[in-house]
Amino acid sequence: MAEDYYKILGLEKNASIEDIKKSYRKLALKYHPDRNPSDKKRAEEQFKKISEAYAVLSDDEKRRQYDQFGSDQFNQRFSREDIFRGADLNDILRDLGFGGRGGSDFSWIFDLGGGSGRRTRTYRTDPRGDLYRTQPDHMPQKGEDLQYNLTITLEDSAKGADKVISLRKVDRVEEINVKIPAGINSGQKLRLSGKGLPGRNGGPEGDLYLNIHIQPHHIFKREGDDIFVDFSIKYSQAVMGASIDIPTMSGPFKRIKIPPGTQDGTKIRLKGFGVPHFREGGKGDQYVKISIAVPKKPNEKQTELIKKLADEDL
Repeated sequence: MAEDYYKILGLEKNASIEDIKKSYRKLALKYHPDRNPSDKKRAEEQFKKISEAYAVLSDDEKRRQYDQFGSDQFNQRFSREDIFRGADLNDILRDLGFGGRGGSDFSWIFDLGGGSGRRTRTYRTDPRGDLYRTQPDHMPQKGEDLQYNLTITLEDSAKGADKVISLRKVDRVEEINVKIPAGINSGQKLRLSGKGLPGRNGGPEGDLYLNIHIQPHHIFKREGDDIFVDFSIKYSQAVMGASIDIPTMSGPFKRIKIPPGTQDGTKIRLKGFGVPHFREGGKGDQYVKISIAVPKKPNEKQTELIKKLADEDL
């Protein structure tokens, strides 16, 4: 038994044409496949039902015959092409922002091959060789997404930066302003909505994805949101302690104290001197890894002093 068109649209049999149009617009927004990417198959089936119901009930003659003969006999008398002939579905869908071809060809909804009544489907092959069904040719389609490899400095990743990239799109080169957020790391992506290739049949543009790479730094090394720096001190500073100036990401230098008896390989933590947490509050830390410098060619006086230290078992 065919479904009741009035129930599909949530209407009573005495519904006015204004009620019918209002209900269809509401349900089209709810069930249009483009609005349901995670459950597209179910949405597409429901969208077909409400579109068919509207095409019949919005036409005085078709509605009269539907009311007279009922669902089963009506569907035996009318083909799908007859049902949609003369309907204003495309005008409504365009008003709702879904594009549309215009006229009375609704093959993009039901995959119908023109007026022949024969169902047709378009298939393409993905890079793995598997078949998948494409959207109907006349449906608005989002443009392709683009990928762009963007290399930035460690300072850019820590402080944020504004960049301008040149991107070739079909037959032109477009300059795009990019805001690099503080804390972004290598391997992360930035999505620029609507900066991909143009859509088809009135569809939206695709997106641009920036693949972030960070250049190696000559002093600092980043691990997560922490910064590491190697720093060499003299043997006397390690034994007796000292105050030294350490380069940091947030400023020129930070003075720290080397405690007496510091061993080779000791790490000193500078809390909050790392990279900002990506799109969160707070920062990582900076670690100073201490190494003790050993003179390769000590002079005569240094050699005498070292001998005396050796005599003292140092």
